[in-house]
Amino acid sequence: MNHFTLIDQAFPHPAAMDVAVNHSILDAVSRGEMGGVLRLHVPGRVVAFGRSDRATPGYPKAVRATEAHGFAAIERLAGGRAAVFHEGTLAFSWVVPDPEPRKRTMERFKTISSVMVEAFSALGVDARIGEIPGEYCPGEFSVNLAGKFKIMGVGQRVVRGAAHVGGVVVVNDAHRIREVLVPVYRALGLDWDPRTTGAISDHAPGIGTAAVATAIVESFASRFDISKGVLPKNVVAQAEEFLSSHLPEVA
Repeated sequence: MNHFTLIDQAFPHPAAMDVAVNHSILDAVSRGEMGGVLRLHVPGRVVAFGRSDRATPGYPKAVRATEAHGFAAIERLAGGRAAVFHEGTLAFSWVVPDPEPRKRTMERFKTISSVMVEAFSALGVDARIGEIPGEYCPGEFSVNLAGKFKIMGVGQRVVRGAAHVGGVVVVNDAHRIREVLVPVYRALGLDWDPRTTGAISDHAPGIGTAAVATAIVESFASRFDISKGVLPKNVVAQAEEFLSSHLPEVA
């Protein structure tokens, strides 16, 4: 059974540090300096933009809209379109060592989505895998509630020797995602339906990020060997070198 180290450390300040830490973990795993990692934490308030967003003429306006709503703009590690993280969400990063990572891209997507569905179902939520028409940052392996509301989004980055599968689980306050993404997606020229955005607590009242995180870890542990750990100091130090690559470059 593959072993993964569970990391729950959060680095919300500066705003791009959390994604820079994921970048540093991926780099260390790809070089064989670390084994597999599952990172699960409560993030800061950010809108994470993808490569396609940065190529859009409205990107500078989208960044300004992000900041006007009290969120920081950062650039994603994996692909996809703009996604929102805040204190009512969970950020996850699953970094897998693999000598031929491209061969198992779809397998990893299927695994992480299945892990999430099992975790949410254990909390009494009707969780399903699949894209909802009109959802933000659409993807085949999104997880939704009853086929109506997106609650988890995921992206993947493959490098030599490793892969990073990461995304966001919306536990509370879906309205905050809608509020910031309406002007952001308008600036980017993207169509979406804000009514497709949901949170686990909308259908499991009183649930919090700690309970959802526990359910995710238990689901993950049913498939893999995991043990809790902390990040090596050199990985955190290297993350600081990656910070600038995850900051938006706008005039």
